[in-house]
Amino acid sequence: MSKHTTTDRLHIPRARGADDYTHAMAAGRREFVRAHTAAELSHLAQYSFDPSILPGNIENFIGVAQVPVGVAGPLRIHGEHAQGDFYVPLATTEGTLVASYNRGMRVLTESGGAKTTIVEHSMQRAPVFICRDALAAREFGRWVEEHFAPIQAAAESTTRVGKLKNIGQYQIGPLRYLRFNYTTGDAAGQNLTGKATWAACEWIRREFPGSVKYVLSGGIDTDKKHSQINTILTRGRRVVAEAVLRGDLLRTVLGVEPRELFFSRQVSLAGSFLAGSANNGAHAANGLAALFIATGQDAANVAESHAGIGYSQLLDNGDYYWSFTLPALIVATYGGGTGLATQRQCLEMLGCYGSGKADKFAEICAATVLAGEISLASAVLHGDWVAAHERMGRNRK
Repeated sequence: MSKHTTTDRLHIPRARGADDYTHAMAAGRREFVRAHTAAELSHLAQYSFDPSILPGNIENFIGVAQVPVGVAGPLRIHGEHAQGDFYVPLATTEGTLVASYNRGMRVLTESGGAKTTIVEHSMQRAPVFICRDALAAREFGRWVEEHFAPIQAAAESTTRVGKLKNIGQYQIGPLRYLRFNYTTGDAAGQNLTGKATWAACEWIRREFPGSVKYVLSGGIDTDKKHSQINTILTRGRRVVAEAVLRGDLLRTVLGVEPRELFFSRQVSLAGSFLAGSANNGAHAANGLAALFIATGQDAANVAESHAGIGYSQLLDNGDYYWSFTLPALIVATYGGGTGLATQRQCLEMLGCYGSGKADKFAEICAATVLAGEISLASAVLHGDWVAAHERMGRNRK
């Protein structure tokens, strides 16, 4: 048995409040790490902003991870919010990724562009209420339905932008799961909905004429986890990008025949069904992760946002209709990491920094994903997928 006690633990240097976010404190922590690990941290120490901007974004700051950022485009979009040609920043260390998305964007743009549509917006927090038995849980659910207005008022009292749309209800035994569905403006909204739902649950606990307990998250909000409920009911934004791709461009740029591409997609759809995949396409997570890192999104939201459904039609004139639906795209253009130095500049490249821009950014994300689907699916069919990675994606240093 170890003789060490908690007093033996070496504490990472910290200061109080704003004094913890200084160049000197960051250097002190790097020296602490160097002394205890012998690691050289000179590259972490190179960054262009003042640490004073970081409260609320990180703790125990020691430096910056420098991720290469490439640009792809132009990507032509005809959306309700994103309109025009865009140059898209992609932060990645995977060779061929930017080139592949750039190729897909070329085909989209020269075919006339992608059309984008936001179908729905909904962010959740899903508490579970524990009742005496199943009958009591059912009756509790009816009481919640009858008192929606004051529950809504309690939730919305905590936020300027969050609006409670409705409350879905699901029951297992004596457990009544309530899925609170909000719109959250230009914020991703997980923290906002947590605070608002806590206020609503406290109101319910006080006002319900009986004894009831709750846990703020019962699991069916599936925060930062893929779930089928999100695919069906939406989490974040449900966005569709669609385009009619010219058959001649598929041949000359991508080296594939539309009919062969359509057949190949049917084969892949069957395989995705067999695997129980959350996405029947090629690699939505690639483009989303690169965009998220570049623009200050919460990268863990890729776990939900990458779910997607591709749909295509082989048209009579030889052209090819392709759409991709993202049912749980979680993005923000305000708050979180979006205001940090390089992340803000990447959002500004897209005209998407600040309030009133989240729908526009969501449409750009969806069109980017569609471009990546077009390029990779064609590369696999044409046989240059492996060759491209050998030529551009191998770093043997």
